[in-house]
Amino acid sequence: MNIALIVAAGRGYRVGGPLPKQYLKLAGQPILRHTIQALTRHPAIDAVQVLIHPDDQALYDSATEGLEKLLPVRFGGKERQDSVRLGLEAISGLNPDKVLIHDAVRPFIAEETIFAVLEILARGHAAIVGVKLADTLKRVENDVVTGTVSRVGLWRAQTPQGFQFQDILRAHRHAVLTAPEMDFTDDAMIAEHAGLRVEMVEGTEDNFKITTPADLARAEAMLQG
Repeated sequence: MNIALIVAAGRGYRVGGPLPKQYLKLAGQPILRHTIQALTRHPAIDAVQVLIHPDDQALYDSATEGLEKLLPVRFGGKERQDSVRLGLEAISGLNPDKVLIHDAVRPFIAEETIFAVLEILARGHAAIVGVKLADTLKRVENDVVTGTVSRVGLWRAQTPQGFQFQDILRAHRHAVLTAPEMDFTDDAMIAEHAGLRVEMVEGTEDNFKITTPADLARAEAMLQG
């Protein structure tokens, strides 16, 4: 059984407006609905678990009306790491084989990218999606360039990030016990901390995270064009 876990408990308002960004409209529908559908429509995804903020129940119910493959919604935690761990614990009773963890505001994940992640999981490893860095990187202190950083071997991480379910559940529990003060920025970092092998899947620039008004405008243009 393959379950996708969508983290939608954040309170991001950078895009503008009175709503958390995952509930802003994109082509007439909440961004979250587009993201859920990208996963529920995939033939290899058996179910989707969404983690939301406790204040967003009504927004979530409206955004997901009529959708299939959805497990009962769960509330997330204070930080993203907490939300993912709570989601993993919530689905542990289903004993899934694999889990794909995805951002709520990445609605353009391609079907072939999901298949590529699952191919790595079938070999027993973990997988994350990313794109190679193309820009030159500068190190800056007090607005002054102090050096140039080689971009060889550097990638920008995206989601979904896929794992053997029991492996990532143990990794999250391990992180809480061994590094409670550490800022884990994604689940691959938690897997690395636990010593898991994580392989990279090359994604696309279309799989961007909607965080600004310009991102939302870009997403609208993509759907219209």
